Amino acid sequence: MARKLNVRRTTVLLVGILAVCALVFGSSVVGQNRPRTTPAATPAASPTPTPTPQTQRPVSGRPTLGEPPPVPKLKPTPTPTPPEEIEEGDKIKINADLVQLHVRVIDRNNRPINNVPQGEFHVFEDGVAQPIESFTREEVPISYGLAVDTSGSLRSQLPTVIEAGKSIINSNKSGDETFLVRFVGRDNIETVQDFTANKELLGDGLDNMFVEGGQTAIIDAVYVSAEHVSEYRKGDDGDRRRRALIVITDGEDRNSFYNQEQLFARLREDDVQIFVIGFVNELDKEAGFIRKSPRDKAVNLINKLAEETGGRAFFPESLSELPQIANEIIRDLRTQYVISYNPTNKTPDGTYRAIKVTVDQPTSSEKRIALTRTGRLARREGVGAPKAPPVRLPTAGKTKP
Repeated sequence: MARKLNVRRTTVLLVGILAVCALVFGSSVVGQNRPRTTPAATPAASPTPTPTPQTQRPVSGRPTLGEPPPVPKLKPTPTPTPPEEIEEGDKIKINADLVQLHVRVIDRNNRPINNVPQGEFHVFEDGVAQPIESFTREEVPISYGLAVDTSGSLRSQLPTVIEAGKSIINSNKSGDETFLVRFVGRDNIETVQDFTANKELLGDGLDNMFVEGGQTAIIDAVYVSAEHVSEYRKGDDGDRRRRALIVITDGEDRNSFYNQEQLFARLREDDVQIFVIGFVNELDKEAGFIRKSPRDKAVNLINKLAEETGGRAFFPESLSELPQIANEIIRDLRTQYVISYNPTNKTPDGTYRAIKVTVDQPTSSEKRIALTRTGRLARREGVGAPKAPPVRLPTAGKTKP
């Protein structure tokens, strides 16, 4: 009985297994024979194609991606490019509006004061304070002319005048250059020796001066001599030079082509200081009914030449004073401040601009006085300094460098 039950159970299990297999394989066959349906596609706007990296299709037909993009990196802050070095031949823009002043500071006894700092200087143009751009007490080479009146009125003083001229020349330092002029009338303004640093040649030029008769033309001589100093350029020092003219005369002008207005218009354009040694004692002191005396006219002209240019006038009472005067001129040329300012009024209208320099006063009793040129002419656009017809400046013989 038990054996029959086992056979029956085995038979039922086999039948169940066969039924499950039939069910599984039957579904698979039905799925393979049934047609596949897909939902109807809905029309859509074609997107703008975007470029994609070209892909390669392997044999299997499946597309592959291109090279992966590079790993993002933080860009460093760019290093500033250093400025290019200035080489020979390069053009450099320079502020041509700057006005340069040579300033002497003295006390009540006309002794120089050489320790004034920049902050105690003040520059005014037409009463308006001006910004100071540069300031120096640096000693620079000097280019100056020595113009000697050799008319008959200085006949007795000429030997001492020559010795005073030699004292000035012998004080020249390395880089200084001097030129010599003798003058009488408008047609007799003569270069005895052009610019040179050779003291021997300059001494010979002074020794060769002689007196001639004629109508003295001081204004013409100052005009052309100052112009020559202003226009002289020495190419090996960047033109960092001080310019001056030393005139020895009795101050009586009798026969000049230029008038005073033309002379001072020219001097306002030239940065040339004028020092004058005036022998006026022999001139007539008597004035006429409607005119000044010859001596007063000479003194006024000499003082104006010095004041307008920031120079100095000397009126010796005797020839024995000349060596001391020569030393003072040398001292004044050496002990000066150079100030450059940027004018606030840049209108190129050719008008006159009054200049004044002041210095702060100390608490002590010492009085400080600043001396410089009294004004300038604003250049007209495209126009240089006003000039009258030129006066001839002949040269006596050959000059040597």
